[in-house]
Amino acid sequence: MFPIIPPGVELPAIPNGVPRLDYEAPEQGKNFWVVDDFLDKPMDVANRCFNATNWKKGHPYTKEKWPGMRTKKALKAPELAKLEDYVKSVTGASKLWLPETAPGITLDSNVAQLVGKTESGPLPHTDSLNLCRLAAVIYLSPTPEPAAGTSFYRLRYPNGAAGGNIVTPPHINLRDALNVQSLPPQAWYEELKVENRFNRLLLYKSNLVHSASGYFGQDKRDKRLTALFFWMADLPE
Repeated sequence: MFPIIPPGVELPAIPNGVPRLDYEAPEQGKNFWVVDDFLDKPMDVANRCFNATNWKKGHPYTKEKWPGMRTKKALKAPELAKLEDYVKSVTGASKLWLPETAPGITLDSNVAQLVGKTESGPLPHTDSLNLCRLAAVIYLSPTPEPAAGTSFYRLRYPNGAAGGNIVTPPHINLRDALNVQSLPPQAWYEELKVENRFNRLLLYKSNLVHSASGYFGQDKRDKRLTALFFWMADLPE
């Protein structure tokens, strides 16, 4: 769906006078981290989420921008503490917290999200810098489609030039940084994909342009199940 930069091909220069993003190459151990077999009892967590009854619906059923449906408290307190201890240890964050939000704005963290194949598709974005600096996903579908993991992207200009991939202050998101409401798929190169694997944790800096690579399943227990987390963080310079 998204073009990939051909290896060994010299791309055109970025045109003059167009909006730009800064670029930071995705690098494991620097701006994203992957850990397999993270949870001690992953099937217990998956079944807890699948069996939840208090689901909130998103796109395409409501005006919410996020897809599928969500339910709160994906992880119990000891499980969440283990995750946050890990996040601090690898990022150097001295503190993690959830920010206060303005009326009408919610930040869902520690939620399970269930999305089927026909409910959505990849949508490159960054998370708002005024709401979070770090984000994480734990893949909880026992038999997932490996290609339906998480992808990282960089801007692609109409002439094929490769642009940046991060939002930096004073901007807070892509809309703000590029002064656009939305961009078509051909405006992005897919630069890196992390495959979906049961009980895999992906942690990343949330100002990187990213998206779910895809979704799968029709029935509840066959859909793409993940646990999602967002944090503000005191990160080292």
